[in-house]
Amino acid sequence: MLLSCADKKQEPVVAPWGEISDTLPATETFDLDQIQAGGELIVLTLTGPETYYDYRGQQLGAQYMLAQRFAAKLGVGLRVDVCRDSLEMMQRLEQGDADLIAYPMTHDGPGWIIGPDKEQLQQELLAWYKPELMDEVKREEQLRLSAKSVRRHVFSPMLNRKGGIISHYDQLFIKYSPQIRWDWRLMAAQCYQESTFDPRATSFAGAKGLMQIMPGTADHLGLARDKMYEPESNIAAATKYLGELEQKLLDIKNRNERLKFVLACYNGGYHHISDAQALARRDGKDPHRWSDVSGYVLKLAQPQYYNDPIVKHGYMRGSETVDYVEKIHARWASYRGVRTPRTGFTKEPKKAKRQNKYQLKP
Repeated sequence: MLLSCADKKQEPVVAPWGEISDTLPATETFDLDQIQAGGELIVLTLTGPETYYDYRGQQLGAQYMLAQRFAAKLGVGLRVDVCRDSLEMMQRLEQGDADLIAYPMTHDGPGWIIGPDKEQLQQELLAWYKPELMDEVKREEQLRLSAKSVRRHVFSPMLNRKGGIISHYDQLFIKYSPQIRWDWRLMAAQCYQESTFDPRATSFAGAKGLMQIMPGTADHLGLARDKMYEPESNIAAATKYLGELEQKLLDIKNRNERLKFVLACYNGGYHHISDAQALARRDGKDPHRWSDVSGYVLKLAQPQYYNDPIVKHGYMRGSETVDYVEKIHARWASYRGVRTPRTGFTKEPKKAKRQNKYQLKP
């Protein structure tokens, strides 16, 4: 429950979802007119699955998405500041650092707290909010998180096994993978996981093309937005990004382990994976071994972990990232031994002859 930093009691504010007893003393007026003139609604919240979190470069959470709609209704942009705890939220609201707190205090409404000097903003919220809005944003969130959020044609993971052809883009994987010293088949396996080899694939969040590159990442990589659907441009940019991630992970000396971390960062974000490594290191695990760190990637969905002071980037849907790495490695294994158009079959190292389990040991 949120703690109030009020010095003197005011009349309680009644919202559509019930009475708000936590109120704050009035300070210098900065109400709706000033917010609209400034063009920004400032919201305080906590990280978590119901409030605010980062998911593959997009911001989600029912409270955040509801605040987005309210800001759009006001005709302003939205700025979200994530606090460490409820006390910090209340103190910052009291100091005038924000316009409202978006945090679920009740079961039947968003549970927002408006600054005491914002009567116009409060009235605007009262007139706008309807209980069904929460259901709408939760349905929208689930759509974004589901496979249905990616518009794409689903192609076979192997175009022609007899002919040794994985996809129509094998030559591009073969061309660009040497730049980062990757097996081209690993890049093909990742591409299938991202887009099922559909160059026109588009996610709800705006990720585009074969390797599902976000617009902001494209800008960073120098990929023109009007070329994000071009197969070669998309694969070339993804190769550059994978190389950047690998450079950040050079402290992982084992290359096979590093590849797993690169894939995890591509899907879940470098900062979230760094948080999981920090937790593993604290608990005496190996932060450079994926089998140790992946467990903490999963635990970042639990409050006792994503609220831990050592965690800097909050809640994470870690199950998807762990599944992402596992599926790509499984598909990569199935692709090994596939003939390349240039060199014929790529031979895998021979396995050591299995010892007879009944053979007597010396």
